[in-house]
Amino acid sequence: MYTKKQLLGKALSRFILGLIFISAILFIPAGSIEYWNAWLFIGILFIPILFVGIYLIIRDPELLDKRLNSQEKENKQKKMVLFTTITFLAGFILSGLDYRFGWSSVPLFLVVLSAIMVLIGYIMFFMVIRQNRYASRVVEVQEKQKVIDTGFYGVVRHPMYSAAILMFLFTPLVLGSFIALIPFLIFPFQMNIRIKNEEQVLEEGLDGYVEYKKRVKYKVIPFIW
Repeated sequence: MYTKKQLLGKALSRFILGLIFISAILFIPAGSIEYWNAWLFIGILFIPILFVGIYLIIRDPELLDKRLNSQEKENKQKKMVLFTTITFLAGFILSGLDYRFGWSSVPLFLVVLSAIMVLIGYIMFFMVIRQNRYASRVVEVQEKQKVIDTGFYGVVRHPMYSAAILMFLFTPLVLGSFIALIPFLIFPFQMNIRIKNEEQVLEEGLDGYVEYKKRVKYKVIPFIW
């Protein structure tokens, strides 16, 4: 566990590097910093991240430390992280190229609606990590971990993935690109593979998870998945 000062430094460096990286893979392919959809996306992504980070550093630094840990232990998950990263890179780069060459035109009302949906997804994500302090970014069973079956976890078994899918399926529309939907549509299928491996790990290592699966039937979307 880091000290608060060390944790702040780690979180701030991750934030700055993430901001630079996302900006680069959007504006460089776009060939212009006038790509307003990219500015909109960066705003609705990084401003909430900043406020959530401030909240966690003050109220729950231990949870922030868990969220900053991205080193997967499962080999299957390491491969899935790589494939997911490639998918996102393709989607963001295609969005920038779409802006540069004008391949598609997303109506303003749809861009705004999609931005709202991304924000709703992030609010849901924040609520999920408040409901489940074991919500790590990696697939693992933590010491003294217990099954959480209240809140969103009483509706679906993986509400964090529900939030992520909601956010990322609307991301290309915020970025003004129908073309970029193609790689982003792969994301739910990648999440399905991740969930299968994650549930296997939880069934083997987390007491009560098998019974929890019987009580809560759906993984991500009520009555559907």
